[in-house]
Amino acid sequence: MKKSALALAILAALSLNASAQTNVQIYGIMDAGVEYVNHAAANDGSQVRVISGGKNTSRWGFRGSEDLGGGLKAIFNLEGGILMDTGAQDGNLFKRQANVGLEGDFGQVVIGRSFTTTYDLVIKFDPMGFAPNYSWATSGSATGPSKYGMTTAFDNLIKYTGHTGGFTYGATIGMGEQAGNNADSRKYAVGGSWFGGGFGAMAAYEQVNGNTVPATGNRDKTTAFHLGGEYKAGPMTYQVGMRGYKLQAGKAATPDLRGDTYWAGATYLVYPWTLTGAVYHVNTKNLPTAKDADPTMYVARAMYSLSKRVWLYAAVAHASADHGQLVGLSRDDPGFGTTQTGVTTGIQYRF
Repeated sequence: MKKSALALAILAALSLNASAQTNVQIYGIMDAGVEYVNHAAANDGSQVRVISGGKNTSRWGFRGSEDLGGGLKAIFNLEGGILMDTGAQDGNLFKRQANVGLEGDFGQVVIGRSFTTTYDLVIKFDPMGFAPNYSWATSGSATGPSKYGMTTAFDNLIKYTGHTGGFTYGATIGMGEQAGNNADSRKYAVGGSWFGGGFGAMAAYEQVNGNTVPATGNRDKTTAFHLGGEYKAGPMTYQVGMRGYKLQAGKAATPDLRGDTYWAGATYLVYPWTLTGAVYHVNTKNLPTAKDADPTMYVARAMYSLSKRVWLYAAVAHASADHGQLVGLSRDDPGFGTTQTGVTTGIQYRF
């Protein structure tokens, strides 16, 4: 306990010292709730559980900048995930962000680990805002042979983001760092978006390479392109999006996998209420051992703002799959039935 207290005191002192010299911010999201879900186990039973991140993933972090003059700033970001139901660390200490870079009139360049250009662009076109409960905009149900999804973050990256008027554009490359073959394990993402006059549009593309398989001389290659659109009129916002996913297998006798994900939704915002309805559908293709599941999920969510930083929320979702295939609501948890229904209520605090 004494060591923990000492560590916290040192951290606080360093934070205050840094704040005196640069602009350093400690921030986070604490999001926890209670979920009821059926078909939660092989015995087809239901479950009630405390969850972390019903609306947004719980996190904490440090970000800062220092003015270098001439419109140039040095920036950094460290961000880690928290599992609110247990207090445990979600992955590596700074799994979400660990980068440093420069920002100026030219845009922003960071090096380290960060979210990809694709993630930054697509998140603005998901009606549920990539909610862990419930959205398939990052990836679909995890119960099939593939999630048919995107890669949200790259290690070993160099990332550029620029803005011109209503346009945002960028590119990210994740170094494969494989001696003798720079293309092995290499990743990249490019894309852009535009907002103006109540309208918005987005396009993005990413490619993730595996390592060369000696037996075939080939490597796995995953590609995903995204398109999205938005229209705002008064208190209403309408959004649509899609992802075209393909896994080109490098191993012999291993089939390719393909799946297209589509979503649409509408949000009604009149403070303090935010009401959202959305539908997600995955058109799976070329499954080698079973008929296509083609899962669909319907979601409705209500949020009530207690302040600028505190929200109460409730969401309900139902997912179903074709041809007797299993389906799950979450992109992280397996399903044990051809349908699954869940209800989540929770609270979120931002600081």
